[in-house]
Amino acid sequence: MSFQFAELAKTASADGVISPNELLALRQLGWGDGEIHRGEAEAIFAINHALTAPDDAWVDFFVEAIGEFVLNGTEPRGYVDQEEADWLIGALDQDGRLETMAELELLARIMERAGNVPDTLKHYALKQIEAAVLTGQGPTRCGGELSAHQITSAECALIRRFIFSSGGHGPAAVSRFDAEMLFRLKDDTLGQTNAAEWQNLFVDGVANYLKGFTLANAQVSHERRKELEAFVADDSANVGRFFRRMATEAPNVRNNFGVVFGKKSTAPSIADRAAAGDEVTSNERKWLDGQIENDGHVDALERALLDRIAADLA
Repeated sequence: MSFQFAELAKTASADGVISPNELLALRQLGWGDGEIHRGEAEAIFAINHALTAPDDAWVDFFVEAIGEFVLNGTEPRGYVDQEEADWLIGALDQDGRLETMAELELLARIMERAGNVPDTLKHYALKQIEAAVLTGQGPTRCGGELSAHQITSAECALIRRFIFSSGGHGPAAVSRFDAEMLFRLKDDTLGQTNAAEWQNLFVDGVANYLKGFTLANAQVSHERRKELEAFVADDSANVGRFFRRMATEAPNVRNNFGVVFGKKSTAPSIADRAAAGDEVTSNERKWLDGQIENDGHVDALERALLDRIAADLA
């Protein structure tokens, strides 16, 4: 971190205000060598905590700079390792909750853009979006308001971003963790004047979990991605060993290996797995019964969910 960057950060943190000229200088100094470093990221977080009224320009810079550091600060780019996840959670979690909309926007952006993130960050992100919906107040970055008393349109948009994020539990599919969060949000906001799209989001989300399917290895881990990139860079690597490992790691590759090399595979195809995933299993029925019986009656959203499942099975 340059002396000029440190001095600018100190000034902004001291008076709780950052001018357009100071923000421009931070951009120029921060990307002077084309990347954001740990010291600069920590200084940017310090400014964010100190600002009394961060505007949209600051939020854009904060999300862009910290996202760049977390996602692309180390190889492989676009992935978050455990050390980076621990650093991010520590920087965000000053008193057990996110303090500003900039931080919530940052977390959403990282979850959307990451190829994969550690489970600790996935669970932390889910906890924060739930807290934001149930207790948050004030405007969001993309328009609309957070409200502690009902689920707003802006909150529906945030929920959708998190549960379908590529770095989430799915990815692009609702997990049991996500579905249980949707049930908790429903129970805590029953009878309130919620956004019109909330019912559809609840039904779509839970039905996606019950009737969707995901590949166990749909997301490549940070460590495995590093191995694959090292293989590509190493022209002396053993090709046979690589393909054997790929057959173990990636089901879609394994299912087609036999076809490629003239031997038909007996493993279930992707289409077979999708068809099986479309069925609600006995364990999923027990899970659903437990969620519905939590409050002793079937409410309007649960009835809409049951109607959707019945219609899909008809």
